[in-house]
Amino acid sequence: MLQENGECKTSPHMEHATGHLSAVSDTKMKFEDVLAELDDFGGYQMMMIALLFIPRIALPCHFLLNNFMAAEPDHHCDIGGLDDGEVFRNLTQDQRLKVSIPAQEDGTLSSCKMFTEPQFHLLLNSSNTTEITAVPCQRGWVYDKSTFASTIATEWDLVCDMKGMNKATATFFFIGVMFGAVLFGALSDRFGRKSMLLLSYVLSISFGFASAFSKSYLMFSILRFFTGLGLTGISIITYVLSIEWVGIENRAFIGVLGSMSWSLGNMLLAGFAYLVNEWRFLVIVITSPLGLAVLTWWWLPESARWLLVNGKVKRAHRYLMKCGSFNNKMESASKIKLQTLANIVTVDDQNKKYTYLDLVRTANMRKRVALTGILWCGVATTYYGISLDITSFGLNIYLTHFIYAVIEVPAKILVYLSLNKIGRRKTQVGTLILTGVCIAINIIVPKDMWYFRTTVAVLGKGMSEASFTAVFLYTTELYPTVVRQNGLGFCSFAARLGVSVAPLIILLEDVWKLLPQVIICSVSITTGLLALLLPETHNELLPETIEDVEQTRKSSISPSAQEKSDSPLKPLTNNVIEKC
Repeated sequence: MLQENGECKTSPHMEHATGHLSAVSDTKMKFEDVLAELDDFGGYQMMMIALLFIPRIALPCHFLLNNFMAAEPDHHCDIGGLDDGEVFRNLTQDQRLKVSIPAQEDGTLSSCKMFTEPQFHLLLNSSNTTEITAVPCQRGWVYDKSTFASTIATEWDLVCDMKGMNKATATFFFIGVMFGAVLFGALSDRFGRKSMLLLSYVLSISFGFASAFSKSYLMFSILRFFTGLGLTGISIITYVLSIEWVGIENRAFIGVLGSMSWSLGNMLLAGFAYLVNEWRFLVIVITSPLGLAVLTWWWLPESARWLLVNGKVKRAHRYLMKCGSFNNKMESASKIKLQTLANIVTVDDQNKKYTYLDLVRTANMRKRVALTGILWCGVATTYYGISLDITSFGLNIYLTHFIYAVIEVPAKILVYLSLNKIGRRKTQVGTLILTGVCIAINIIVPKDMWYFRTTVAVLGKGMSEASFTAVFLYTTELYPTVVRQNGLGFCSFAARLGVSVAPLIILLEDVWKLLPQVIICSVSITTGLLALLLPETHNELLPETIEDVEQTRKSSISPSAQEKSDSPLKPLTNNVIEKC
C-alpha cells in the first residue's frame, strides 16, 4: 500500500486483490459467514444453552402440572349425620358406606350418589340397588388422602357435577399461554429477544407464586391464566434466541439439546409431585427455578441477527466481539468491521415495525402461516391429549408420568438423527403419522393386554414428543428473521388453541370411552399428511427478510475453498478498507 499526496493507492502487485474486493462487495455477505468466523458452535453458544436450561426446566412443570395439582383422588359422599340412630352407630365404617351409598355396576361404591336414608336391608341382601332412590351428595365429599394431601379438586370440591370445572383450569392456563404467544411474539420482534425474556421471567414468577395463595377458584383461574401468559414468552423466546446464534449445520443439534430441558423438567415434575403432595407447596417449588433464571439473565446475549435486521449494528458488533472472545477467536473478531455488518442484511426500511399483518401480505408467507398454524395445533393437541391422560392404564400416576418423560430422551435422539439424515419435512410427517398409528393400535387392542397397550402408548408418547421437538426447529427455519418471533408467536397461539381443547376432548369419554382416542388419532394422522405441503428447510440458510421467502432461494452449507478465500473478513481486504 502506497501513500501519495495524502491519498491511498494500490501497488501493482495488489491490483488483483483490490479488484477482487470490489467483486466481493457486489455479493451480499450472510450472517452465517460472520458467525462461522467466530465459531458458530463454540463455548459461547454452549454457555447460552446452559443458561436457558434453567427457565426451560420450569416449563413442563407448569404445563403438565394439572396431572397432579388437579388430580381427583378416590372419594365418596360424606354420610356424616345421615342417621344418628343406635343401629347405624353400631355399624362398622364399611357397613355404613354399604347402606348409605349405592354400588355401581363394577361393584365399587358411587363417587357422586348417596341414599336419602340408610338402606339396612342391603346388609342382608346385596341385590340390585338401582330401584332405590339415590340423590347427589348432600353434605360434600370425603377424599382418600393416601396419595394426595390436597389438590384443587379437594380444595373446592371440583368433582362429580363440577368435574368440568376441574379440567377447565388447564384450559384457562393454556388460553393464557395462547394469548401470551401472540403478545410476546410481537413484542420480541419489536423490542428484542433479551428484554422481553426478562419480562416473561418477572410475570411468570409473580403470578406463579401468587396463584399458590389463591383464596377462591375464580382467583386461582385468573392467576393461572396470567402465569401461562408469562411462561409462553420463555417458551418461544429461548428457542429462537438459541437458534439465531448458531450456524446451519448445528441448528438441529442445538434445537434438540435445548429441548432436553423439557424432558428433564418433566422427569423432575414426577419427583416433585411425589415428594410434595400438597398442591400449594408444589406450585411454589416448580416456580422457584425462575428466580435463578433472573439472576443468570444478565449473562445472556441479545440476538445479533435481530439487531442487524433492525439496524442496530453497533450493539450487534459488541455481542459478536464477546462471542469471538469467549470462543478464542479474537483475531477473526477483530477483522469484523461495522460496515461489513451493515451490509449483511438489506432491509428496505429499517425503521419499519413488523406486525402479524406482515405474515399474510405475500403469497408464500400466507401459505406457510396457514400450514404451520394447522401443524402446531395438531401436534399440540396430540401431545397434550396423551400427556394429560396418564390415569387410563391403571398404573401409578407418578410412575406413568416419569416413564412418559423418560421415553422422550431416546425419541429426541432419534429425531435429531432423522432431522439431519432425511430432513425436516419427512421427520415431521413421519413422527405424527406414527403417533396416530400407536393410538389406533391401542383403540383396537383389548384392555386385558395392558402390558402391550402400555408399551404402545409409551412409544406413541415418544413419537408425539419427537414431533413437538421437530416442529419447533422446522418452524423457526421457515420464518424470516424480521417476523420470526411473530411467526412462532402465531404458531404457539395455534398450538395452545389445540391444547386448550385437549382436556375437553378427554371429557368426551363420558359419551363414548374411546371417542377421545379416536379424535386424537385422526388429528395426528391428518396433520402429518398436511405437513407434506410445506417446503424442506434442511441445509438452507435462515431467511432474513420476507423477500427471501418469496424468492425461495437455496444456499449450500459448505462453501467452496474459493468462496472461503473470497470472504470479506480476510486480513488483506480488511487492511485495504482500514487504510484506504
